[in-house]
Amino acid sequence: MNTNIRAIAFHLPQFHPIPENDEWWGKGFTEWTNVTKTKSRFPGHYQPHRPADLGYYDLRLPETREHQANLARAYGIEGFCYYHYWFNGRRVLERPVNEILESGNPDFPFCLCWANENWTRTWSGGSKDILLEQKYSHEDDLEHIRSLLPLFSDPRYIRIDGKPLFLVYRTELLPNPQKTADIWRAEAIKQGIGELYLVRVESFINNIDPKTIGFDAAVEFAPDWHNKGSRLFDNELLKKLTKLRLFPKSLTDNTVINYDALATAMMRKPKPDYIRFPGVTPCWDNSARREKNAVIFINSTPDKYEEWLADAVRKVCTNTDTPKLVFINAWNEWAEGSHLEPDQKWGHAYLQATLNALTDPSKTRNAIKHSHDGFFIKISYFYDRYIGWRFQQLGKHLNGK
Repeated sequence: MNTNIRAIAFHLPQFHPIPENDEWWGKGFTEWTNVTKTKSRFPGHYQPHRPADLGYYDLRLPETREHQANLARAYGIEGFCYYHYWFNGRRVLERPVNEILESGNPDFPFCLCWANENWTRTWSGGSKDILLEQKYSHEDDLEHIRSLLPLFSDPRYIRIDGKPLFLVYRTELLPNPQKTADIWRAEAIKQGIGELYLVRVESFINNIDPKTIGFDAAVEFAPDWHNKGSRLFDNELLKKLTKLRLFPKSLTDNTVINYDALATAMMRKPKPDYIRFPGVTPCWDNSARREKNAVIFINSTPDKYEEWLADAVRKVCTNTDTPKLVFINAWNEWAEGSHLEPDQKWGHAYLQATLNALTDPSKTRNAIKHSHDGFFIKISYFYDRYIGWRFQQLGKHLNGK
């Protein structure tokens, strides 16, 4: 199958220190700060994630950005979608993209996604413990779009039918998204950029026709919190066993979900009446950012991710009248356990799975277990990862190791 699919990976720029993070989290804070201090919370929990090829890199180094681009290109990634942080004229974490623009390197396609949430101490984007607040106005809309025009003019900037591609993470937070879109489009045309291709990310609120708010399309965010599968260890029996210390407390204190259930739920979502680009994730686990109440997807493997991505590619190929895009979350969300970049456990396996799915999506794959999350899965995990683990520890103790 000749797919001609453009795979775009979300890219987090928080891998260099900035004054704001120094003030709020301590001198020298980067995403690696949380990643390196993470520990496994229960038997079989894959943490910490340790980088392989690129090490604990700094995005201020042009060599790092070049290496990332070369690695992504080698495995079929079309470009990066950098998260963009704008707070009423104030930009943060902007240095990597600024230097990419100014230097002309790496020669690798990119676009932006405005992460228009509040910055909070809980990493939730909510309204509590706010560090940086979003305050919307149409005057700010105009200033914002003008600041983006040099990026939209760059020949590397990703376009759809000649239109610069710009994503907004949470359009539902905009007081009047239609008016914002109108201001952006009018100014882009006035300044010679031409029409824009505006995309809303379906992260928290789904099933909004983008056309009704002045946008062109939507993109699935993976995980889709409305289609993620059921929580595995959330019943009264397990809570009682936990109180008796017969079951790991961390399995009931955190939201633990089977990756197979997430992939199945998202693969089975009905096709909407509007343009929506599919989204896929290799894994997801934000325990590095949350000491309590983390969301942890277990049992993910490169083969399962490949099957899910191949399904997304096939769906895009069948929609002959829509742009051929698929989004991957993410290239380097290390503190959310979601990264294509090589780690010490899997190496290049997830990258190779990406290339496999993009080049041969029609191949039969049966890695994902599409059954419901039932009692068997819970008991199986409990025995394999907990009771068996206890026996191993006991054996080591008896053998004097």
